[in-house]
Amino acid sequence: MTVLSVNINKIALIRNSRGGDIPNVLTVALDSERFGAQGITVHPRPDARHIRYSDVHELRNAISTELNVEGYPSDEFCKLIYDVKPAQVTLVPDPPEALTSDAGWDTCTHFDFLQKHVAKFQEYGVRVSIFVDPDLKMIESAKNIGAERIELYTEQYARMYVTDKYNAIAPYVEASKHAASLGLQVNAGHDLSLENLAFFYQSLPVLHEVSIGHALVSDALYFGLEKTIQAYSACLI
Repeated sequence: MTVLSVNINKIALIRNSRGGDIPNVLTVALDSERFGAQGITVHPRPDARHIRYSDVHELRNAISTELNVEGYPSDEFCKLIYDVKPAQVTLVPDPPEALTSDAGWDTCTHFDFLQKHVAKFQEYGVRVSIFVDPDLKMIESAKNIGAERIELYTEQYARMYVTDKYNAIAPYVEASKHAASLGLQVNAGHDLSLENLAFFYQSLPVLHEVSIGHALVSDALYFGLEKTIQAYSACLI
């Protein structure tokens, strides 16, 4: 079964735009679980422009599904993970000023840096996923680093899907097969949507989790959160 993890960063962004606590991040997370989400994803950034570190602590203590915390392993981020001990940490190579993730790790160049952090997170009982492009060499290096999972960066797939979905999916199928052959589990995320998710899911031989935020929250403006989560869940059957 492929898990749908709902990324609630955009909910926090709306809240922060006006101050106060509307919409309430925790309420949305709990409702997302009630509507069928099997995980909650957050990506706190140093400027706290959406999810705050305090949100992560609150979510960890309240949700019943898996909490996936994404981020660059700065000292402050690492301390958060050690304190919160989420089910999963997804390491992304974003610099602090990045608007959103736009590339996977070069796991060869950053091998020692990543290996050090992966080992430390695992000491705290946290499963580690590394955000990578569908590049077989980078996937092999992620395995050698010691990660349990990779998360395939799917922006290129989403961009190409509208004109040639078969060529768009091909490198991801190969990447999924190769990861599985190495004993890695496979996650995916970034620009997955109701338009392209079902084909992605049906095409990959191995897919453990998708984390979706921007498109899902945007769709919820029209369809409501419950119907939207149900629609995304239906793409994974």
